[in-house]
Amino acid sequence: MKVNSMLFFSFLFRQKAMNAFMSPVRSRQLATSTARFMSTEPPMPFDEDKMPFYALGTNLAMQVGGQGNLKTLLNDDELDLVLQAFTETLKGTSAVDAKTVLMKYGETLNTMLRDRTANIVEIVKKDGAEYIANFLDCNDDAVKTDSGLVYCPMVEGTGAQPTGSNTVEVHYHGTLTDGTVFDSSVDRGETIKFPLSGVIKGWQEGLALMKAGGKATLVIPSELAYGDSGSGDTIPPGAALKFEVELFSVSD
Repeated sequence: MKVNSMLFFSFLFRQKAMNAFMSPVRSRQLATSTARFMSTEPPMPFDEDKMPFYALGTNLAMQVGGQGNLKTLLNDDELDLVLQAFTETLKGTSAVDAKTVLMKYGETLNTMLRDRTANIVEIVKKDGAEYIANFLDCNDDAVKTDSGLVYCPMVEGTGAQPTGSNTVEVHYHGTLTDGTVFDSSVDRGETIKFPLSGVIKGWQEGLALMKAGGKATLVIPSELAYGDSGSGDTIPPGAALKFEVELFSVSD
């Protein structure tokens, strides 16, 4: 029976349905940014002549590793094998025929990745639920809404309170429950403006509880964020998210 040599890529490159926040990452593409602080970029690892090739490797890694969430599905030894096969196949130095490898092991790989993804999502969701419970225990001012959102005021604002029809200007610092920063306007040194109706549900609900001039922590369960799809290589499927948000202005 003939096996499609690209079979196993169907798992890695399936299109994700993004109900996006337009994550803070996505919304930057559509929103108007307002500079408030100077930001500094780290130095590039190579000189200008070599950096385009480094950029190519970065792009390949983001597309393959990001869409398949490989760094959460594979351990370090398994990832090393992936990189070895990639390098040998690309350079033409592999001792085995590429099509033979895919025909023999492609379906096994598909099954393994499906199984691991299902298990990981449940583990990540459980970790998120435990984090939320602990956050509530440790923060007396935090409240959990009927939807599951956790809202913890840090500074009470005195200005306008946004609704879904408004545009807001904010600073935010987004982390996973293990503290990994996945996006931060604070780190970039600029605020961002976006329509409140165009972001994830957790942000819509959380910012509607704030007033301009206020600051709050939002802990958002996956159901109000990116669900079982995750977002690229930054937010795993099923992940709860924590944001520190400062609301600067509300406009029509």
